[in-house]
Amino acid sequence: MYSSNLKGFILAVVSSAFIGSSFIIKKKGLRRAGVSGPRASVGGYGYLLEPLWWIGMITMVVGEIANFVAYIYAPAGLVTPLGALSIIVSAVLAHFLLKEKLQKMGMLGCLLCIVGSTVIVLHSPEERSLSSVEEIWELAIQPAFLLYTASVVAVTLVLILYCSPRYGQTNILIYIGICSMIGSLTVMSIKAIGIAIKLTLEGTNQLKYFQTWIFGMVAVTCIITQLNYLNMALDTFNTAIVSPIYYAMFTSFTIFASAIMFKDYSGQSVTSIASELCGFITVLSGTAILHSTREPDLPLITDLYTPLSPKVSWYIQSNGEWKQKDEDGSAPNFITVLRQDYFK
Repeated sequence: MYSSNLKGFILAVVSSAFIGSSFIIKKKGLRRAGVSGPRASVGGYGYLLEPLWWIGMITMVVGEIANFVAYIYAPAGLVTPLGALSIIVSAVLAHFLLKEKLQKMGMLGCLLCIVGSTVIVLHSPEERSLSSVEEIWELAIQPAFLLYTASVVAVTLVLILYCSPRYGQTNILIYIGICSMIGSLTVMSIKAIGIAIKLTLEGTNQLKYFQTWIFGMVAVTCIITQLNYLNMALDTFNTAIVSPIYYAMFTSFTIFASAIMFKDYSGQSVTSIASELCGFITVLSGTAILHSTREPDLPLITDLYTPLSPKVSWYIQSNGEWKQKDEDGSAPNFITVLRQDYFK
């Protein structure tokens, strides 16, 4: 068991390094693409023609493959928290490559993320032994997990159809919330596929079961949705803010989903559960510090619900009255006058 968890640990560390780097590379590609066309944050797909974005995408794929294999050898409670390392990588690279300054308190936040993740790893649950994809399917269709899945789908649809067009450009939790909730289902599906592949390579063919292909379709759908809204979050907000908040929310939902589906914490002592909870609170504290020490990028408000209007300025006449002036410098036909008495 310890050898298996060690493999998962090493793969998770490698994965975090690649994924953290991919945030920076992809954002540089998004910036370049945004110069010549609509930005990803407003539905543009010009970044698909940008080579730098594809390099970042390949880097992320390598990291996700390493992460995929890690889930085969270790439980989600061990692998997922190590994603905190990607925060460190992206924050440091953003400081040097994107000129997004990382302050000293931000460094403290990164340190807290590492410490908290270490505590979680030391008290992580043991990997449950599963012998077939059918056994995983039985876990997936238990009432508790079906309720969780239905809740995630319902909330995600509300965020995508109602909240995203209206508040996505100003509220970072919209895009990241979609990524995180869908991401928890991605991890469950990926873990099921990974175990199926492992069992198949060991001689027990799992590809003959329809459940394997259902898990595969769910994983593909979730990954595409995840990447789309992650691109929008990266293109709209500061990378050093997106990374830690995405980590915190994604880890929370993934651990919660895994606890429901795989019953990771069944049989664990109260001490171990309390220690892991303290470690997770430490990680959240680190992300909060990172968030408070960074200034978000000013969003570009160009959604369908923002009316186009000329720029308006104000000037004071000699008689003490305020008058409105159009962008071209000429006074409009409808002049609004605000007297000084109004401001007293």
